[in-house]
Amino acid sequence: MGFGNTAKRIQTLADKAEQTYQRLNELRSEVQQTQTTVTDTAERVHALENEMAEQRAVLDAVAREVGVDLDSVSTEAHIAEAEIDADPDAAAVDSDED
Repeated sequence: MGFGNTAKRIQTLADKAEQTYQRLNELRSEVQQTQTTVTDTAERVHALENEMAEQRAVLDAVAREVGVDLDSVSTEAHIAEAEIDADPDAAAVDSDED
């Protein structure tokens, strides 16, 4: 009887070890996929940042041509955004008036 019990315990231990091994392989695969996704996303973000810088340069050039002060426009936009963030109810009233 002692050997049967031991064999059963060994089999249970082997089954758990196999399950753990399979789960580790699944996790390894998920980590590799995540790393690939992070790398791809970083490349896309870098490309978008470059594109945005190019667009900003074009916008600056156009603004200079037509005499628009981008710094003051940007400041006004930030102030308006801060006011909306400080009082969300005011934003709802402003949008209702449009």
